[in-house]
Amino acid sequence: MNETTAEPLSRNNLRWPMRTAFAVLVVLAVVVVFVTNQFLTQRFTETTRNRAEVRSTLYVGNLISELQRASIVPQLLVRDPALISALNSSDYTQSTQRLMSFVEEIDAASLILLDRDGRTVAATDRNRLGEIHRSAPYFVDALRASGTVFNVTELDSGGYQFAYSRKLEDSGSAIGAIVVTVDLATLERSWAGIADAVFVSDSEGRIILSTEPRWRGLTEAEALTRQSAPSAIERAIRVTQDWSALPVDAYLRGEAVMRNETRVPFRGWKMVTFTTYASVRERVNGVLALEIMGFAILLAGIFWLLSRKAASRILFFQRESAELRQLNRQLQRAIAERDKMEKSLEVAEQTLAQSSKLAALGEMSAAVSHELNQPLAAMKTYLAGARLLMNRKRNEEALASFQRIDDLIERMGAITRQLKSYARKGAEQFEPVDARAAVLSALSMMEPQLKARSVNLTRTLPGDPVLILGDRLRLEQVIINLLRNALDATKTSKEPQIDILLAAGDTVRLTVRDNGDGIEDLDALFEPFYTTKQPGDGVGLGLAISSGIVSDFGGRLTARNAADGGAVFEVQLPIWKDREELDAAE
Repeated sequence: MNETTAEPLSRNNLRWPMRTAFAVLVVLAVVVVFVTNQFLTQRFTETTRNRAEVRSTLYVGNLISELQRASIVPQLLVRDPALISALNSSDYTQSTQRLMSFVEEIDAASLILLDRDGRTVAATDRNRLGEIHRSAPYFVDALRASGTVFNVTELDSGGYQFAYSRKLEDSGSAIGAIVVTVDLATLERSWAGIADAVFVSDSEGRIILSTEPRWRGLTEAEALTRQSAPSAIERAIRVTQDWSALPVDAYLRGEAVMRNETRVPFRGWKMVTFTTYASVRERVNGVLALEIMGFAILLAGIFWLLSRKAASRILFFQRESAELRQLNRQLQRAIAERDKMEKSLEVAEQTLAQSSKLAALGEMSAAVSHELNQPLAAMKTYLAGARLLMNRKRNEEALASFQRIDDLIERMGAITRQLKSYARKGAEQFEPVDARAAVLSALSMMEPQLKARSVNLTRTLPGDPVLILGDRLRLEQVIINLLRNALDATKTSKEPQIDILLAAGDTVRLTVRDNGDGIEDLDALFEPFYTTKQPGDGVGLGLAISSGIVSDFGGRLTARNAADGGAVFEVQLPIWKDREELDAAE
């Protein structure tokens, strides 16, 4: 009973948030559409008005250009000798042809030549020959004025004629007049090719040019009222257009338009254009339609998601139950495998510990054997020499050999002490050591082996001591290892050569070079137990130990193959300066 009542309560608790969200979405859609309509209407209206102003400025420029171009023609024709001669002699046989040649060049509507009585004696339109213009304003004003005059004459057909006129004089007396008609109808036709309604009015407000022919001769107020009464449909259209707060300036044929007035810098004329809001409404309505469609799609998506929610919830629970069962089985298998791996790991740890102990013991034994082999070999050589000296009764020299053997025994003891203290070396054990003396000591220890092999040895040492901070015994150990390696590398050389160079600068550089076969694997050269010697000749610890000793001294040991054959080992160590020299340098 409790579970049955809890289910409806939970559904009711879910419905109210859903209904609230739906109401909020609807209100948001209305607000967004309203704000978008206001903003875009204002923006697109301003854009349309700016374009209308630009077009009006262009129309005015074309109108002024046409009038100015025609105003120059009378000034040129009144000076034409042929026209003056024709008026004086009353011989007009060539005058019409001459005017026709002019009209093609100046692109005027027509040219008329009048005699002093106002009779047409020559014209580009032959049908007008013989017309009397004695009372025409352009003839009367031309005779009275001293320059070019402009007149607007209303025609019987309902249009207007725009003409420039000027009198022709001979010996100070008027003999006739020239009339140039300006063709402004082409401008009207070009204006009619757009959606705007355009008219030009004179200083009295009378419309003289217009894209609407029935407006000519009327004022602006009269022209706007000359239309049929708006029908019910037109009034409905006005209402629907006005709801968006369009800045309606006037109505033409029941359609709201914006009015733009531009002054024409000619005799007080002005140009007025009427632009419709059709483009504004189309653009705004297009954006609003997209917004409304987007909200509709969003609502449809929400309804679809809500309808799918219950079904997806059931599928989710079923899938989750199956996944939980599968995960339970996988977890049981993982626990069993982990127990098995833990047991295997315990056995592997024990085996690894035993192997590590054996490896450490082997490395220690190999290191001790390698480091003690050198003094033992030298002691064997010195004992043989001492025995030979004693047989020859050269006891003092034999005692010197015994002294060297004693030094070697002391060196063997120092080597064993060093091998014990490798894990706890410290810079506080170091002291200034003369590298030159260490080189000489190492050469003295290696002298028997060098003589036995007849090696050509060259050494270059500086005259002054070369001090480093380190341990002399371990430095000699490094030098001996390098000499032994060089000696072993020259076994196959017919003329073995070893060069030793000690130089001091910013750092101390000790270079040992041989003419052997070179180094095959430079990358593995300093790894422990890497050796190219035959079994029993070495265990591959010499260079590894030497590299560690040089690193402890703050330097580095490098190797490379020489360009002309052989190997080059180079030891770089920081040079040592006492505290007084350092203070003086600072």
